[in-house]
Amino acid sequence: MTFPRSARAALSLMAALTITACAAVGPDPDAMPETRVQVSFAEGEAAPLGRVGANAFWSNYQDRTLSRLIAEGLATSLDIITANERIRAAEADLRATAPLAAQIGGEPASASRVRSGGDNQSTGYASSANLSAGFVFDLFGGARRARQGAAAAHASAEAQAQVTRLAWLAEVIGTYSDARFFQQALALTRDTIDARQRTLGVTRDMQSLGLATDYDIAQTEALLQTARADLPNYEAQFNAQVYRLSTLLNQQAAVLMGRMQGGSAALRIPPGPGAGVPADLLRNRPDVRAAQADLSQALAAVGVATADMLPSLSLTGTISDTGGANSWGFGPRLSLPVANQGLLQATRARRLSEARQADLAWRSQVAAAVEDVQRSQSNLRRYRQRVEALDQAAVAFDRAYDLARTNFEAGALPLVDLLDADRQRAAARLQAASARNDAAKEWAALQIATGAGAAVRRIAD
Repeated sequence: MTFPRSARAALSLMAALTITACAAVGPDPDAMPETRVQVSFAEGEAAPLGRVGANAFWSNYQDRTLSRLIAEGLATSLDIITANERIRAAEADLRATAPLAAQIGGEPASASRVRSGGDNQSTGYASSANLSAGFVFDLFGGARRARQGAAAAHASAEAQAQVTRLAWLAEVIGTYSDARFFQQALALTRDTIDARQRTLGVTRDMQSLGLATDYDIAQTEALLQTARADLPNYEAQFNAQVYRLSTLLNQQAAVLMGRMQGGSAALRIPPGPGAGVPADLLRNRPDVRAAQADLSQALAAVGVATADMLPSLSLTGTISDTGGANSWGFGPRLSLPVANQGLLQATRARRLSEARQADLAWRSQVAAAVEDVQRSQSNLRRYRQRVEALDQAAVAFDRAYDLARTNFEAGALPLVDLLDADRQRAAARLQAASARNDAAKEWAALQIATGAGAAVRRIAD
């Protein structure tokens, strides 16, 4: 096919403009932003941690029930499912972008009956059809920047899904640990009740011998009833944790209650973990990566706004068929945004401000991530020390109580001293259990602060 001279000139102009627009305008969204982070954490060693996103760290608790619940919940949690749907929406937006925009339209074919002639009339049909197409060339990279922005939005959605997963893991582990603590508190309280019932029996025997008074009986009964009153509170707290777990896992509460009521030991405090160095957080923390993707998206929007201020080139063409007569035509169109330059400049200025805000938000997120690790490191270290001290205190109070009971039953110690030893023993045991629960949850908090487990979608049962 030989093109007319005007068409050849249009093609030459289009090619020249396309060649001159070899680079996309605006800042590069794919450029890694620079930020200075400290070499090591305040209480950590300067040893890189590597990629930890795929680490199913909760298996270190060695609690099969917890591991099974997490494995089930990763597939059934409504929060996680919703976050995954946001990824699919971002994928659709990404597919909708392209460096070359094309528009094809037309009118439906039609046919009409016509009649011609005088005395010798004849009847026939006339048909018509039109097809138009237009291509907008990405001279200054506006479409390319739009696609980069969509890719950044997709990356942000994926990172935010991991943020949701970590938040879910933190709440599941914390709630499960609290449930086991309240079960342990129930067991300790029942043991205390048994001991106080025994003390009450001994005191009544002594009263029958004239060695104890009604006041002694009243004191012992009051202490016994106080322990009994704690049982409903601990039961309610345990049930509340199970109900919360049922919501987090999207499971029926009655079924989960049956699984949890079987009882299990309190979560152990695993050794470690290492926290790595602050630079590890740039690739391991999904909230940091999400903030970086948001910054890339904002920078891409600056490029789109800049390209909108520049000329645009499109190639349009039409083909028509009317009554058997065919015609066609095509040519370039160069648009110059002159009348609305003020609005376009204001839009670009806003996009620049939004990009600066996104940059500040990213830097703030990096600083917050470092703070999270340092706080969890500090807490875990002190919680371990507290657990050790309270465990020793509980052992000492147990021994003191045993000695007090032996001396009381031998008549060598007044009842008030035995009851005091009883109260101290019960309080020390609960404090030690509570401190162990806090340390077990803080161990998970430190793992999550480093980004561990963020990339785990499924785990083997």
